[in-house]
Amino acid sequence: MKRTLFLLLILITSACAAKPTPEPTPTASAPYVLKQEENPYAPKPEDLSLKQDGVILTSTSLSERFDLTPIRAELHVLGSMPSVCSELRIKVNPPNIKYQISIEIYSVADSKLKCENVFQQVDTTILLGAYSAGQYTIWINENYVGDIVSY
Repeated sequence: MKRTLFLLLILITSACAAKPTPEPTPTASAPYVLKQEENPYAPKPEDLSLKQDGVILTSTSLSERFDLTPIRAELHVLGSMPSVCSELRIKVNPPNIKYQISIEIYSVADSKLKCENVFQQVDTTILLGAYSAGQYTIWINENYVGDIVSY
């Protein structure tokens, strides 16, 4: 009888004891732009009335600018546009949840202007901005270019 009471007491005590709660799993926050850089080639509202055309890219490369705080990536673009009347546009989209930065490079021109179809060379660089911590992949016109890391 004493043994039965003792077992019953142990069962009641263990049932009342607090069970440890599992630690919540940390979730990564979505990546975001800390500081957007000035982009002289950003799309403009008046582009809606212009003809959009492609750009032939011969070379794209990424480099780090250690002379800036925080360190930022710089994109160098070499290529050509279809006519001398074309204007370059570079649209840097914010990063998506997969830490991918999509960049669209194209040209616009007024279709009413009579322009010679002589290729216009493109040789320019733009800063990509400062991003929240993480490793990002850079895509230009849906083609992989490289990776950057932000701390």
